[in-house]
Amino acid sequence: MTSKRYKRCQSCSMPLAKDKRGGGWNADGTKSLKYCSYCYRDGAFTRPDLTVRQMRQMAMGIVVKKGFPRFLAWLITARIPRLERWRRA
Repeated sequence: MTSKRYKRCQSCSMPLAKDKRGGGWNADGTKSLKYCSYCYRDGAFTRPDLTVRQMRQMAMGIVVKKGFPRFLAWLITARIPRLERWRRA
């Protein structure tokens, strides 16, 4: 496990400070420092078969639903492919 603290979920890019549950959690019950509770629970991704494209579309929908213009939602979600979950080794 890493000791680095992230400001955004490394799966969906949501600000971790906005997570009502305070973040996801690892299999041992400790808080995940990388992922939000919507993406990560009990040490596993909640939607393991999701593609990066699907994640971005889902996140864009949420951002638009919160009242942001579609273009701004596109900009906000543009970083998702560069997050740790989606980087290819």
